[in-house]
Amino acid sequence: MEIKRFYQNKNGMSKERGNVMNRTIYFDNGSTSWPKAPGVAGAMAELLENGAFNINRGNYAGAYEVEGIVLDTREQLSRLFGGKDSRYMIFTPGVTYSLNYFIKGFLKTGDHVLVSGLEHNAVMRPLEQMRRYGVSYDIVPVDEEGNLEADRLDQMVKPDTRAVIVTHASNVCGTVIPIQEIGKICQRRGLFFAVDTAQSAGTITVDMKECGIDFLAFTGHKGLLGPQGIGGFLISERLNKEMEPYIAGGTGSQSDSFLQPESLPDKYESGTMNLPGIVGLHAALDFLEETGINVIHEKKMRLTGYFIEKVKEIPQVRIVGRKDTENRVAVVSLDFLTMDNAVAAFELEQEYGIMTRVGLHCAPAAHQSLHTFPQGTVRFAFGIDNTTEQIDCCAEGIRRIVRNI
Repeated sequence: MEIKRFYQNKNGMSKERGNVMNRTIYFDNGSTSWPKAPGVAGAMAELLENGAFNINRGNYAGAYEVEGIVLDTREQLSRLFGGKDSRYMIFTPGVTYSLNYFIKGFLKTGDHVLVSGLEHNAVMRPLEQMRRYGVSYDIVPVDEEGNLEADRLDQMVKPDTRAVIVTHASNVCGTVIPIQEIGKICQRRGLFFAVDTAQSAGTITVDMKECGIDFLAFTGHKGLLGPQGIGGFLISERLNKEMEPYIAGGTGSQSDSFLQPESLPDKYESGTMNLPGIVGLHAALDFLEETGINVIHEKKMRLTGYFIEKVKEIPQVRIVGRKDTENRVAVVSLDFLTMDNAVAAFELEQEYGIMTRVGLHCAPAAHQSLHTFPQGTVRFAFGIDNTTEQIDCCAEGIRRIVRNI
C-alpha cells in the first residue's frame, strides 16, 4: 500500500488547526488524549468569556452557577469511581499531585509501603523523598509481561507495612494489575490501599467499594478525554481520619480561623481551583456517560489487537509485555531490535507523521522490570478517534524504516 506523508508542515499546527488530524497519526494517547471529547473546548471558552467567576468567594448568582457545575462534576466522578459521596471527591491538578498528597500527607516515620514493579515516578520519587523521614518501601516484582501475582504481594507484607500503592494499568506495556485481589489482601491485613488510575480511568470500570480502595488518584486529560491540568483523588472515610492535608491555605470557609478546615472537600482544596479545567472535564464526563466507557474500551481494544497482529509480522521489532488483548489497556510498547528506538520514533514522525512517545516514560522501575532499561521503548497508545487504516499505515511505515526503505 502507498504510504502518504501525513505531517507536512510543522507550522501548520497553528495556522490550520482543523486539518491537523488529516495530516498526522496521533498514537500518543497515553500521554494525553487527542482530540478531546466534543464540547470540552467550547465549555471552557464559554466560562472564560462569559463568566469566569470564583466559587467559595463570590456571593453572587454567577459564582453560584459555576459552583453548581463543580458540584455536578464531583457527583459524576463519585459515581464513576464508586466513591462514598461527592464530598470525598477532591480536585487537584492531576495524578502526580494527588499521589503526593497521599504519600506525604499520610505516611510517617517507620511506615513501610509495598509498590508494584510497574510504578511511575509519580510514586517512586515521592517515596524516595520520604526515605529521609524514615519511610521505607519494597517493590513487588512482576513477570516479563508485567503480570503481578497478588499472593506474592501478600507474602511481602511486613509487620510495619502501612500501605500498598499500585498503578492500575502500566503506562509502559498496558498490563492491568489485579486490584480487586490486592484490595482483599489489604482489607484482611488492615492496610491502606492507594491506586493510580492514570491509564485506566475512563477506560476500565473501577469501583472503590468493590476493590477495597482507600485512595484513588485520577487525571482528567487521558482516558477521561478532558483538558490538561485537572485531576483529583477520592478518599475513603477511614483514610480521611488519618490523612493530613499536604497543602493548607484559603478555602473560602471558616475564614476566621488559622486552622485548616476538617470538613470535606475543603480540607484538601486550598487556593483557587482550576475552574476552566473542571468545566471542561464536566463536558468530557457528559460525553463518556452518553457514549459508555465499555463501548469506548471495546473499540480501543479492537485497534490494539489489530496493531499487535500487524506488528507480530515484523521480526525486527519486539512487543514488550503481553502479546494479546487480555488483561491490558490500549498501550503497546515496541523495542526496535535493529536500530535505536529514538531514531525509529523520529523516522516515524518525520516520514509518516506518526506521533508516539519514546524513552523511559517517567517509569524506570517498569522498564527495569520489563528488561527495557536503559534503552526504553517506542510507545503506541490508541484512542477512540484512531482507525485501522492509520494502523495499516503505521505498520507499513515500521516495515520500511527497519528495512531502510
